[in-house]
This record gives sequence, C-alpha cells and structure tokens, in this order.
Amino acid sequence: MKNSVIIVGLFVLWTVLSCAQDPKNQANKVEKEPFSAVLLFDEMQVPWGMTFLPDGSLLVTEKSGKLYHLKGDSKTVISNTPKVYTRGQGGLLDVALHPSYENNGWIYLSYASEEGREKGGHTALMRAKLKSTSLIDNELLYKAGPNTIKGQHFGSRIAFDNDGYLYLSIGERGARDENPQDITRDGGKIYRFNDDGSIPKDNPFFNEKSAKKAIYSYGHRNPQGLIKHPKTGEIWDHEHGPRGGDEINIIRAGANYGWPIVTYGINYSGTEITDKTTMPGMEQPIHYWVPSIAPSGMAFITTDMYGKDWNGSLLVGSLAFQYLERLDIKSNNVKKREKLMEGLGRVRDVREGPDGLIYVAVEGKGIYKLVPNK
Repeated sequence: MKNSVIIVGLFVLWTVLSCAQDPKNQANKVEKEPFSAVLLFDEMQVPWGMTFLPDGSLLVTEKSGKLYHLKGDSKTVISNTPKVYTRGQGGLLDVALHPSYENNGWIYLSYASEEGREKGGHTALMRAKLKSTSLIDNELLYKAGPNTIKGQHFGSRIAFDNDGYLYLSIGERGARDENPQDITRDGGKIYRFNDDGSIPKDNPFFNEKSAKKAIYSYGHRNPQGLIKHPKTGEIWDHEHGPRGGDEINIIRAGANYGWPIVTYGINYSGTEITDKTTMPGMEQPIHYWVPSIAPSGMAFITTDMYGKDWNGSLLVGSLAFQYLERLDIKSNNVKKREKLMEGLGRVRDVREGPDGLIYVAVEGKGIYKLVPNK
C-alpha cells in the first residue's frame, strides 16, 4: 500500500510539473460535439494504423502483428503478414495504399523487424498485394539498422506525395545523442523512396559518400504522424517530444529539425536537455505542445460534414490525455485547439474516409466512426 501511495504521488507530481510548464497551452473543451462516436469494430487491443480500400472497407494493423480486413460486419485476419519484433513500442505499425492501388494493388506496411545480424529489432518497410485473405508478392523495401533491444521510438508512418514518392518516418530508437543528427545512421529521420523501394537520385544526401541515401530530413525524435496536406501537397509530420515539446513540422528536403540540440521539452526527470529552442539552420515547428499530449495519427478534414468551420482543420490523437484534438489552422498558424471524445481511450490513429467521415482507432476499444449530428 505504501509503495502504491508513493507511485500515485509521483504521478500526480509529474502531471502538475508538466502542466506547469505552460498552463495556457491547453486545448479547449467543446460544449457540444457535432457528431456521435459509433463503435464499428471492437475487441482490438492496439489498432495502430488503418487505410481504406476502394470498396470502402478497412485494413487495420494491430501492434501484436495481426492485419485485419474490416468489411460490413466481418473482421477477417489476413495471413502471410511479416514476422514482427514485438517489444515495447515495436510491432506491426502503419499501413498505406499505393496512390494507384486500383491499377497495381500494392499495399505498404511498416513494422519492427528482427532481420539483421544484431539482437533486437528496427523499423522496416515492405509492400505486398492482397489476394482473398492473404498477402502475396511480399517484398522487403527497407530495413533500418543496426538492431537494438531497446523498446522505444520505432516511429512509424507512411505517406505518399503528389508525385508518387513514398515517405517513411523512423524514430531515433532511444539513441538521441547518436542517431538523429548523424546522416550516416538510421533513426530519427524521414525517408523518401520511389514506390518500388529504390532511392530517388534527387534525395538531398544521395551524393554524400557515407550518408543513408534514403534520408529526406533529419533531427527527428519519434514521428508517429505523417500525412500529405490536401491542398499544398506538402508532407506534414508530428512527433513525440520528451516531457513537453511534441511538434508539428512541415517536411523539407535536407532540413534539420533539431532534436536533441534544440527542443521545447525537458527530460522526464525534470532536468534540462538543452537551453536552446532555436538555432540557425534548424527548422522551427509550426506548433508545439507543452505539456506533451503524446500525439499519434493525424488527418485533415476536407469536407463540411461537421460544419464549415471544421473544414481544413487538423485532427491529432492524444495517447497521454486520451482524446482527439482538433487544431484550427490558418496560414500554417494554430488559431484554436479543441478536445474531442474525452475519456474514450488512447487515440492511436485517425483517418478521413472516402465517405468524408472521420474514423478513429482507440486502444482497447476498436474503430469508431464519427457520425455527424443532424
């Protein structure tokens, strides 16, 4: 009992200290949400990523290694998925379709893989096709290294730009002083590939002798959001800070996003990481959170189904505070933040469906559809 009291006391102290960093940086509570959250598929422990097939059905990854096909009232487990390294934050992670999926059938998966000479695992990227209830033509496209037995910061999200290039985020794997600022090492990077996994020759470090040629940007901590802006075509990411300092960034070729040389966060112990929040040659986020919300998944709203004021908003899931956050963004500036679905659970992913509705993956619950109120 004494130990329990101590643990609870420490948690309360951590929460108070975290919020004390900037008590004004809080999302507002919505008096009346313009939707009802309807649970479509339940009994999913950690639904990590999801994507829509052309027929409106869903592919959903579960961190444990399962890939589900959700259609109508049925939930089918897809076979021949990759062997995953399930440790800490590692497992089966994101899933995305090729922009020309209806012509070529390619499905992309990111996951933690043990492949390699060292013990442990690191983030990998593969593609495959779906035939009936099985993956076929599986191809490993990229495997970061070296492996490590650490369980944190695998990333990982997948996005395509308007030109068909594929972007992959990989976290710094808990090696903050070694990986994110070193372009000869994997981890703490956003990568850019051709759709077959080959590396574009105009990547910013392609001609650097010792660099990882797939690197597009560096100085990242643990990006768990990566999407294309629906109007500009830019690739946006968000990433976990330590205690404070979660960020939203617009990804630019060759850019350094600063971790851990500059950050708005501090160590979990409360000690300082650096006294710098800006430095020449390092990108500034368009938004940062203090305290951390532990962001995961992100989506832009592109319809008026929830009201004209919501069109163009950015939705981000919060693992720490267990809500969905709406950010009203104008000219790349956050004007307002609102908390939605409070207390429902740890929001792991959020997507806008082909029907214009928002779908939300919640740990321990499943997949919700946000049905607009009439």
